[in-house]
Amino acid sequence: MHEKLREILQELHLQGMSDVLDKILEQAEKAATPAADILYRLALEERRVRQEKSLANRLKQARMPWDWTLESFPFARQPGVNETQIRTLAGLDFVRRAQNLVFIGPPGTGKSGLACGLLRQACFDGYRCRFYDAQALLDELYASLADRSTPRLLKRLSNYDVLHIDEIGYLTLRPEQVNAFFKLMELRYARKTTILTTNLDYPDWYDLFKRKPLVDALLDRLRHHCITVRIDGPSLRVPEEPDPQTPGKPAEPEEPEE
Repeated sequence: MHEKLREILQELHLQGMSDVLDKILEQAEKAATPAADILYRLALEERRVRQEKSLANRLKQARMPWDWTLESFPFARQPGVNETQIRTLAGLDFVRRAQNLVFIGPPGTGKSGLACGLLRQACFDGYRCRFYDAQALLDELYASLADRSTPRLLKRLSNYDVLHIDEIGYLTLRPEQVNAFFKLMELRYARKTTILTTNLDYPDWYDLFKRKPLVDALLDRLRHHCITVRIDGPSLRVPEEPDPQTPGKPAEPEEPEE
């Protein structure tokens, strides 16, 4: 009977139940467990397995290039970051409200690390997410013009719950890319959350995109429902100063007391 039940579970793609069937039934027989409790435990296991698979798929589809998390971020080394603010953002209210999030700061200050940490948290909370390097995104949009697949690409990009576009800064731009980027932001406006990291403050975007009327419209949409986090701190890529008391370097001898 167990094998027939297992076959049915596998046929129904209830792999979680199938994997623990023997163990749970054996325990149930010894403890005279009610049938409802057995079904409940099997259902719990099936839900756990499905949730783990779903999370793994979301993380894979997000294509984050780094395994950064908020727990691994060196808040102690970056006084320019308000840890309380970041922990509040990790609650993802801004995602539920379809607000944008923009990190502005010099290179190496942790913008991408924080953004990736929040993107990963969104994956854990069940949101469909995607990471893009800004130049790679713009190049993909430009390439889509050749086979006229731009509308299809824009539709896919506009439907991610959270889209992280990294390093809006020193980009090589064609007019067609600027137009496509504006269209993407227009499609996501007030519907989905976009996270941007950049070393350029908003006034500098005019020099980047060149076309003032378009930048006016872009910033109007981007900043309407937006949280801006400015990081004014040291580069985290600079090695920490060695602690004079760390092993491998003897401590300075103390002066003898008089």
